[in-house]
Amino acid sequence: MKVINIHKRIINQPKENVSKLLETLSTKDDKIWPNKKWPAIKFKEGLKVGSFGGHGSIRYKIVSYDIGNSIYFEFIKSSGFIGFHSFEIKELEINVIEVKHTIEMNTTGKGIFNWAIVIRWLHDALIEDALDNIENCFSDKNKTTEWSFWVKTLRFFLKPKRNK
Repeated sequence: MKVINIHKRIINQPKENVSKLLETLSTKDDKIWPNKKWPAIKFKEGLKVGSFGGHGSIRYKIVSYDIGNSIYFEFIKSSGFIGFHSFEIKELEINVIEVKHTIEMNTTGKGIFNWAIVIRWLHDALIEDALDNIENCFSDKNKTTEWSFWVKTLRFFLKPKRNK
Protein backbone atom coordinates (compact mmCIF):
# COMPACT_ATOMS: atom_id res chain seq x y z
CA MET A 1 0.00 0.00 0.00
CA LYS A 2 1.40 3.41 -0.98
CA VAL A 3 1.51 5.92 1.89
CA ILE A 4 2.19 9.63 1.73
CA ASN A 5 1.67 11.37 5.06
CA ILE A 6 2.55 15.06 5.48
CA HIS A 7 2.40 17.34 8.51
CA LYS A 8 3.31 21.04 8.31
CA ARG A 9 3.51 23.92 10.72
CA ILE A 10 4.23 27.59 10.04
CA ILE A 11 6.53 29.23 12.59
CA ASN A 12 7.02 32.99 12.64
CA GLN A 13 10.73 33.01 13.41
CA PRO A 14 14.00 33.44 11.56
CA LYS A 15 15.10 30.19 9.92
CA GLU A 16 18.28 30.04 12.01
CA ASN A 17 16.23 29.92 15.24
CA VAL A 18 14.09 27.02 14.03
CA SER A 19 17.05 25.23 12.43
CA LYS A 20 18.86 25.12 15.77
CA LEU A 21 16.02 22.99 17.15
CA LEU A 22 16.54 20.31 14.50
CA GLU A 23 20.13 19.91 15.71
CA THR A 24 18.85 18.90 19.17
CA LEU A 25 16.85 15.93 17.84
CA SER A 26 17.62 12.77 19.83
CA THR A 27 20.03 14.58 22.18
CA LYS A 28 19.67 15.03 25.94
CA ASP A 29 18.45 18.56 25.21
CA ASP A 30 15.93 17.54 22.51
CA LYS A 31 13.57 20.45 21.83
CA ILE A 32 11.47 18.67 19.19
CA TRP A 33 10.64 15.10 20.15
CA PRO A 34 7.79 14.75 22.69
CA ASN A 35 9.74 12.40 24.99
CA LYS A 36 7.40 12.95 27.92
CA LYS A 37 4.47 11.45 25.98
CA TRP A 38 6.12 9.03 23.51
CA PRO A 39 9.05 6.61 23.28
CA ALA A 40 12.30 8.51 22.74
CA ILE A 41 13.97 8.80 19.37
CA LYS A 42 17.56 7.52 19.63
CA PHE A 43 20.48 6.93 17.27
CA LYS A 44 23.51 4.76 18.07
CA GLU A 45 25.97 7.26 16.63
CA GLY A 46 23.99 10.48 17.05
CA LEU A 47 22.71 12.63 14.22
CA LYS A 48 24.92 11.65 11.32
CA VAL A 49 24.49 9.86 8.02
CA GLY A 50 24.58 6.09 8.47
CA SER A 51 23.50 6.12 12.12
CA PHE A 52 20.86 3.51 13.00
CA GLY A 53 18.09 4.12 15.49
CA GLY A 54 14.42 4.84 15.76
CA HIS A 55 11.65 5.14 18.32
CA GLY A 56 9.50 2.44 19.85
CA SER A 57 9.41 -0.52 17.46
CA ILE A 58 10.03 1.61 14.35
CA ARG A 59 13.64 1.29 13.12
CA TYR A 60 15.44 3.37 10.53
CA LYS A 61 18.78 4.88 9.58
CA ILE A 62 19.80 8.41 8.70
CA VAL A 63 20.45 8.58 4.95
CA SER A 64 20.77 12.36 4.52
CA TYR A 65 21.41 15.21 6.94
CA ASP A 66 21.72 18.79 5.73
CA ILE A 67 22.33 20.61 9.02
CA GLY A 68 19.74 23.32 9.60
CA ASN A 69 17.64 22.27 6.60
CA SER A 70 16.59 18.62 6.55
CA ILE A 71 17.11 15.12 7.80
CA TYR A 72 15.96 11.97 5.98
CA PHE A 73 15.49 8.57 7.57
CA GLU A 74 15.11 5.31 5.64
CA PHE A 75 12.97 2.60 7.20
CA ILE A 76 14.60 -0.74 7.84
CA LYS A 77 12.67 -3.20 5.66
CA SER A 78 11.86 -5.71 8.38
CA SER A 79 9.28 -3.24 9.74
CA GLY A 80 7.02 -3.74 6.72
CA PHE A 81 7.72 -0.15 5.69
CA ILE A 82 9.80 0.52 2.57
CA GLY A 83 10.60 4.19 2.12
CA PHE A 84 11.57 7.19 4.18
CA HIS A 85 10.44 9.90 6.52
CA SER A 86 11.91 13.33 6.94
CA PHE A 87 11.93 16.66 8.73
CA GLU A 88 12.47 19.71 6.55
CA ILE A 89 12.79 23.37 7.45
CA LYS A 90 12.06 25.83 4.65
CA GLU A 91 12.00 29.61 4.67
CA LEU A 92 8.77 30.84 3.05
CA GLU A 93 9.46 34.52 3.72
CA ILE A 94 11.77 36.43 6.02
CA ASN A 95 10.89 35.23 9.53
CA VAL A 96 8.25 32.78 8.24
CA ILE A 97 9.34 29.14 8.32
CA GLU A 98 7.59 25.94 7.34
CA VAL A 99 8.48 22.84 9.32
CA LYS A 100 7.41 19.75 7.42
CA HIS A 101 7.42 16.07 8.32
CA THR A 102 6.83 13.63 5.48
CA ILE A 103 6.44 9.88 5.27
CA GLU A 104 6.64 8.40 1.78
CA MET A 105 6.63 4.63 1.78
CA ASN A 106 5.06 1.40 0.65
CA THR A 107 3.77 -0.96 3.30
CA THR A 108 4.05 -4.72 2.94
CA GLY A 109 2.86 -7.73 4.93
CA LYS A 110 1.96 -6.87 8.52
CA GLY A 111 3.04 -3.30 7.82
CA ILE A 112 -0.17 -2.73 5.84
CA PHE A 113 -2.37 -3.69 8.78
CA ASN A 114 -0.13 -2.02 11.38
CA TRP A 115 -0.10 1.29 9.50
CA ALA A 116 -3.83 1.36 8.72
CA ILE A 117 -5.13 0.34 12.13
CA VAL A 118 -2.52 1.49 14.67
CA ILE A 119 0.63 3.29 13.60
CA ARG A 120 -0.87 5.95 11.35
CA TRP A 121 -3.01 7.32 14.15
CA LEU A 122 -0.27 7.20 16.76
CA HIS A 123 2.23 8.67 14.28
CA ASP A 124 -0.07 11.59 13.45
CA ALA A 125 -0.52 12.40 17.14
CA LEU A 126 3.22 12.09 17.86
CA ILE A 127 4.20 14.40 14.98
CA GLU A 128 1.60 17.00 15.96
CA ASP A 129 3.01 16.85 19.52
CA ALA A 130 6.51 17.40 18.06
CA LEU A 131 5.29 20.36 16.01
CA ASP A 132 3.62 21.73 19.16
CA ASN A 133 7.00 21.50 20.89
CA ILE A 134 8.64 23.51 18.13
CA GLU A 135 5.91 26.14 18.20
CA ASN A 136 6.04 26.34 22.00
CA CYS A 137 9.77 27.17 21.89
CA PHE A 138 8.76 30.54 20.44
CA SER A 139 5.51 31.29 22.23
CA ASP A 140 4.23 32.10 25.70
CA LYS A 141 1.11 30.08 24.91
CA ASN A 142 1.25 26.33 25.44
CA LYS A 143 0.01 24.79 22.18
CA THR A 144 -1.36 21.29 22.74
CA THR A 145 -3.02 19.40 19.91
CA GLU A 146 -5.91 17.27 21.15
CA TRP A 147 -5.53 13.52 20.59
CA SER A 148 -8.38 11.73 18.85
CA PHE A 149 -10.54 9.21 20.67
CA TRP A 150 -8.81 6.43 18.68
CA VAL A 151 -5.34 7.59 19.77
CA LYS A 152 -6.46 7.73 23.40
CA THR A 153 -7.96 4.23 23.07
CA LEU A 154 -4.84 2.78 21.42
CA ARG A 155 -2.58 4.31 24.05
CA PHE A 156 -4.77 2.93 26.83
CA PHE A 157 -4.56 -0.62 25.46
CA LEU A 158 -0.98 -0.53 24.19
CA LYS A 159 0.43 1.44 27.14
CA PRO A 160 3.56 2.68 25.32
CA LYS A 161 6.73 3.02 27.33
CA ARG A 162 7.51 6.61 28.11
CA ASN A 163 10.72 8.26 29.25
CA LYS A 164 10.87 9.33 32.86
